[in-house]
Amino acid sequence: MKSFGSKPWILPQPVLIIGTYDKEGKPNAMNAAWGGQWDMHEIIISLSSHQTTDNLAANPEFTVTFATAETLVAADYVGIVSGRNTPDKMQKTGWTIEQAPNVNAPVFREFPMTLECRVKQLIDESETGCYLIGEIVNILCDEQYLGEDGTPDVESMRLITYDPIHHTYIRLGATVGKAFSDGKQLQKGKVKSEE
Repeated sequence: MKSFGSKPWILPQPVLIIGTYDKEGKPNAMNAAWGGQWDMHEIIISLSSHQTTDNLAANPEFTVTFATAETLVAADYVGIVSGRNTPDKMQKTGWTIEQAPNVNAPVFREFPMTLECRVKQLIDESETGCYLIGEIVNILCDEQYLGEDGTPDVESMRLITYDPIHHTYIRLGATVGKAFSDGKQLQKGKVKSEE
């Protein structure tokens, strides 16, 4: 095996779009890759200092959505352009922006699923950033992305993942197995071999 040393290469990495309002109620979005589930009802995101961190200091509520193949260009744009320096940042995305129903934060209608969140804790807060722990208040899903069972159909969303090795985005593919189920084949096999 070839050795590469220590790199931020956990895969897959989500492409998270964080939506916030500033103190005047102006919406902003940023792209964040380093985040994930923290607990049953909480997420964690590593944030450096951004317009988003300024906004969260004034209003501790936000949304998180997941970038898709269709939203890729604008999702990448909000990660490379700062709301601190680009007043028309959100207009350039072309996204439809609405008020979230349960938190004081924007929802971007072009994305299939959105988490409504509140800041629960900021860890290691400094001038350079923090680790944001957010409580998930509610999950919204566009009805066109609901499956026959009435729950979100992740496969139809065409979500993308960030490849930190090559600095590219990869579209997630088809379902290949059933969690907490497929492994039972080996479990049953093991039981048979012990008899």
